[in-house]
Amino acid sequence: MVKQPLLRHLGLRDYIPVWEAMRAFTDERGSDTRDEFWLVEHPSVFTQGLNAKPEHLLDTGAIPVVKTDRGGQVTYHGPGQVVLYPLIDLRRLGIGVRHLVSALEQSVVDLLADFEVNAYPRRDAPGVYVELPGRGEAKIASVGLRVRRGCSYHGIALNVAMEMTPFQRINPCGHAGLAVTQLKELGIDLDVKTAGERLAARLTERVASSE
Repeated sequence: MVKQPLLRHLGLRDYIPVWEAMRAFTDERGSDTRDEFWLVEHPSVFTQGLNAKPEHLLDTGAIPVVKTDRGGQVTYHGPGQVVLYPLIDLRRLGIGVRHLVSALEQSVVDLLADFEVNAYPRRDAPGVYVELPGRGEAKIASVGLRVRRGCSYHGIALNVAMEMTPFQRINPCGHAGLAVTQLKELGIDLDVKTAGERLAARLTERVASSE
């Protein structure tokens, strides 16, 4: 039986060094290396996926933009958002990238269900969404992954209690006018550490059920 992933709290860390560390971990790991989940907050940064289009950057101002190697378009990371990076050997678990994306999304759905909030993924636009009274659909979590040597890195970002205005400076995930929300707006009072731990626990359950 494969061991449960090791959970690491990284705190508030700049994006590029964490990205480089994920790549190094993935390149250097062996067949018996234990999987890890990294929980982190990033200082304000916009990140662009491999297929990102520059027109989705509207007015970035002083916030840096990083072109990265995950899938997806452009998103925003900032304090008050928890990012969960699953460093998983997919081949060892016998699962594919689509399965992992679904597990990440459903982990957020599970977490919100604990607070009687109905959330759902969208196949045409990866991530997790909720319905807001008077506003309609809004995105609360974004997903972007990369697989190298059969192992995953990058992951999912869940908005907890953050400054939301930077999302107005982009077309979030490449969708103009897409509303974005967070746990705080839904009346869910969790700090970033607790939200991350609960999300990681849900993901552990989802991944374990695939073995």
